[in-house]
Amino acid sequence: MAEEDIYTKDGTTDFRNKPAIKKETGTWKACPYILGNECCERLAYYGMSTNLVNYLKFQLHQHNVVAANNVTNWSGTCYITPLIGAFLADSYLGRYWTIASFSIIYVCGMTLLTLSASVRGLKPNCEKDVCHPTEAQSAVCFVALYLVALGTGGIKPCVSSFGADQFDDTDEVEKKYKSSFFNWFYFSINIGALLAASVLVWIQTNVGWGWGFGIPAVAMAIAVMSFFSGTRLYRNQKPGGSPLTRFCQVVVASFRKFQVKVPSDKSLLYETADVESVVKGSRKLDYTEQFSFLDKAAVQTETDHIKGFANPWRLCTVTQVEELKAIIRLLPIWATGIMFSTVYSQMGTLFVLQGNTMDLHMGPHFQIPSASLSIFDTISVIFWVPIYDRIIVPYARKFTGHKNGFTQLQRMGIGLVISIFAMLSAGILELVRLRMVRRHNYYDLDHVPMSIFWQVPQYFLVGCAEVFTFIGQLEFFYEQAPDALRSLSSAISLTTVALGNYLSTLLVTIVTDVTTRHGKLGWIPDNLNKGHLHYFFWLLAILSVLNLGAYLLVARWFTYKRAVGTLR
Repeated sequence: MAEEDIYTKDGTTDFRNKPAIKKETGTWKACPYILGNECCERLAYYGMSTNLVNYLKFQLHQHNVVAANNVTNWSGTCYITPLIGAFLADSYLGRYWTIASFSIIYVCGMTLLTLSASVRGLKPNCEKDVCHPTEAQSAVCFVALYLVALGTGGIKPCVSSFGADQFDDTDEVEKKYKSSFFNWFYFSINIGALLAASVLVWIQTNVGWGWGFGIPAVAMAIAVMSFFSGTRLYRNQKPGGSPLTRFCQVVVASFRKFQVKVPSDKSLLYETADVESVVKGSRKLDYTEQFSFLDKAAVQTETDHIKGFANPWRLCTVTQVEELKAIIRLLPIWATGIMFSTVYSQMGTLFVLQGNTMDLHMGPHFQIPSASLSIFDTISVIFWVPIYDRIIVPYARKFTGHKNGFTQLQRMGIGLVISIFAMLSAGILELVRLRMVRRHNYYDLDHVPMSIFWQVPQYFLVGCAEVFTFIGQLEFFYEQAPDALRSLSSAISLTTVALGNYLSTLLVTIVTDVTTRHGKLGWIPDNLNKGHLHYFFWLLAILSVLNLGAYLLVARWFTYKRAVGTLR
């Protein structure tokens, strides 16, 4: 083997900061530690979040709308903070040290949350199943929750990208496995979620919240240990410096040259003669036609150089310009993911509250917690991931000729269609339930004699939609991001979940405000037997149809990234 073939060619280094040796680092050798970390971290996250709406309702004595909005606001923050982690990872710390540092904050938040639910004085005082928390006790709980939100911000945008970094983009054999990695990465997420929705929710409901939050705290500590165990095997991408500075330089240089004409021969645009890109940790990017105004930043003039060096605020390379173009191109696709995340967020809020009103019995003596129904979302994902990876992809490949069966954009679009049917299913179930309430005058019953397992189809459909849209989104935002912006791009994709949660909060607030006027109970009252929750689900279905139309338009317009050269 030639000496240059011993090392990776995508710029990755080993734990000693030396060029990564192919046979000794990365690929599936390193992935078990990353997947184990993700599985345990997701067990911790979902073990806390799946049943959180019931904790806020029954332990912190909050009304349905307040509890649902607090959950979506917190969950939204969990998906906004990744912008902080991604910026630090891409600019200064690298993905490895960002994951390590924020994991410690995460463990501190989980520990405080456990203490707030188990230590006398910190946990609410309850009499006859009615709790009366003080303001200080509620404050401690929310401090813990938002510490977790900060901690997860350093992990979420980095783990999937860090796992994908273990496969060399310039090696066709390794690159082929990268798409498969994203499928199994999402599979590991849902193994953690499966244990959380089944075992942990039952413990929280029947044993106590102290144990129910304590076990996720331990799981998070195990996640940290799993991550550090693979240190010697990891391939690490070098941080490329502040992307925000580079973006600003392109914009400023473009406006400074707004009167300069871009040459018809694009090879005349400025690019370094070196094999490596001027952006550390990134391959050069090929020129693309869109957003031609930004090309002015790469047009060379006599005043662009100071003492023989290019002034970066007057002259930028084609790669720098294409970095900004790549992020701008992602934004319309990103925007259409927000509505899907709004649908997804219902599993942790209104699906749970809907389930609370149904018959929870499974056999004569056992009651299943309503939040545990999310297990069927997880089972759906666990079922569909291997089916998609091993059956659908090879079958689709024969018809489409695409190496992955579907393009990433096609895959996400299929998920958007399925999500519409998930909302229709939830709305139809609620309509049938309310007809039973009215027919038998069950208005004041806590649990209508209708099995909670009628919710299974809506959970199963959301899980199927996830396999197409969320996994496709993970891969799409990683692949279409320039090398030095992959954590940031992953974080941008995660903000769709944040904004989806915030949009859910906004819609619930608006609907509640409009429908409770003139003394009416509204669509989502504390007693759902007297409400119209199905109207809200159908509103989401209509908005999802409109969103699908917008997605089809922007997907046709999208231009895929083209990288050139290698890193070494």
